[in-house]
Amino acid sequence: MPANFKKLDWVLFLSIMPLLAAGLISMKSFDFSPQGAGDYFFWRQLIWIGLGLILFFGISFADLRWLRFALPLILIYFAVNLMLAALLIFGQETKGAVSWLKFGAFSFEPSELVKIILILILAKYFSRRHIEIANFKHIIVSGLYAFLPAALVFLQPDLGSAIVISALWFAMIMASGISKKHFFILVLAAILLASLLWFSFLEPYQRSRIYSFFNPYLDPLGAGYHTIQAKIAIGSGGLYGRGIGFGSQSRLEFLPEHQTDFIFAAYAEEWGFLGVTFLFIFFALVVWRVARTGSLLNDNFGRLYAVGLGALLVAQFLIHVGMNIGFLPITGLPLPFVSYGGSSLLVFFLGLGILMSLKINSPFSAGER
Repeated sequence: MPANFKKLDWVLFLSIMPLLAAGLISMKSFDFSPQGAGDYFFWRQLIWIGLGLILFFGISFADLRWLRFALPLILIYFAVNLMLAALLIFGQETKGAVSWLKFGAFSFEPSELVKIILILILAKYFSRRHIEIANFKHIIVSGLYAFLPAALVFLQPDLGSAIVISALWFAMIMASGISKKHFFILVLAAILLASLLWFSFLEPYQRSRIYSFFNPYLDPLGAGYHTIQAKIAIGSGGLYGRGIGFGSQSRLEFLPEHQTDFIFAAYAEEWGFLGVTFLFIFFALVVWRVARTGSLLNDNFGRLYAVGLGALLVAQFLIHVGMNIGFLPITGLPLPFVSYGGSSLLVFFLGLGILMSLKINSPFSAGER
């Protein structure tokens, strides 16, 4: 065990701590609001962080070499997708979506877990067929692996997670060495699919969010409200921020979902540009350590898993920040390690724990030795 502790990437682990602290401080600052909800979010998030750390270390020091075998991965993959399908039939609607499994006072979002499972299944698939990736058949088969959870999540409806799942597949396809010809075919297919979704499957409120992205002031009290309030919050933060507990947009409840979907805007209002820079630096450090660990692993499965995990972190970070600053339509994704919520937090700790397990239980390149 002492030797395994030395193999753990402590730079990666310590880089997560400021992100967790930023989220906790933001949630505690909500306690200054008239509703005084910050204490509720703060203590529950602290519990989730404790559970996440236990999960991280437990997974990191577990021998997960069995993940390299196809059968257990496929069984887990279909089990999680079965949960997603069951939600559509038996799930209870919350905030317009059936995304949560209820366990007494707690709830869990399977769409978060399926992202990690998809990364594992694609890493396994491409690690066996990286030489044959020029065969378009393998692109189609891998696309079907991604399509099933993306479709089930989209039907909840959770457009943000469906986009992230699609982005994961695309990133891992690119890392596996797709040809330029197949790349352009996929881009064309994506455009056609987006058109089909727009005209046939998007809910009216999802379309209105996209319309409001181009001009939120067309409906300032409706679809454009979230974007306008988020921009006001970020702009009022200035260089140094308004101070902890003095963010009027979140304190006076003008900014909706400021503990989850819009925590970046709430954080930026209180901490300003310098605080945002601090957040970006530590998040970039986390992504860099994930990429570095992947580059040192001597097998394709581990490397591709690191690519997928890095893509997941970057996609959720960019989409969350992009929708907060008005560069992207609102899709409702948490900010990794910062937003309130046990499902997302536990899944990211799980994902990093798996990477650490691959690092600890795999030989490294000559450069690492």
